[in-house]
Amino acid sequence: MIISINETNPQERLLTKVANLLKQGAIIAYPTDTQYGLGCDITQKKSIEKIYKIKQRSLKTPFSIICADLTHISEYAIISNAAYRTLKRLLPGPFTFVLPGTRLVPQIMLTKRHEVGLRVPNHPIAIGLVKILGRPLINTSAKLDGMDLALSQPQEIEAAFKGTVDAVIDGGPVPGEPSTLVSLIDDEPNILRQGLGIF
Repeated sequence: MIISINETNPQERLLTKVANLLKQGAIIAYPTDTQYGLGCDITQKKSIEKIYKIKQRSLKTPFSIICADLTHISEYAIISNAAYRTLKRLLPGPFTFVLPGTRLVPQIMLTKRHEVGLRVPNHPIAIGLVKILGRPLINTSAKLDGMDLALSQPQEIEAAFKGTVDAVIDGGPVPGEPSTLVSLIDDEPNILRQGLGIF
């Protein structure tokens, strides 16, 4: 099922429709400021496990999560003053930040060192969904094992993930590059992957 939502001014009734699907355990594909992502409600453990199977990904490599803003991030990560200044300067934007996770983060989403990757994308649909859902979305690129790039057309995504993804949001074109992954552990920014975001 493809749901077309206005990318600059998302219709609240459509965001609510998708949020209700997420609350029931749905897996969706949705646009961000970098590429289309696959995700589900962070509280739906079975759906998270299903995404691991879809992506053929090891449980030792957790997905990141999308939060609505800095206040929201502070519920799911321990943020030092130095880290806060970096986050405030660069978010919302095309970055994923690795920080120590709090107890609100499901165990399946944490690394062995209890770290979590967090995003606040500069995209009205992704942020609008998280706000209406009231909790973070799981975030991983909409690509299958072996693909170099994430799929960027909703019709391609629906065809590739047929039978495994419940809804694909058509939110228009996205850049098609990954976010820049930055560790803020120990307050010293460390770029783990250079992507769209310029640090």
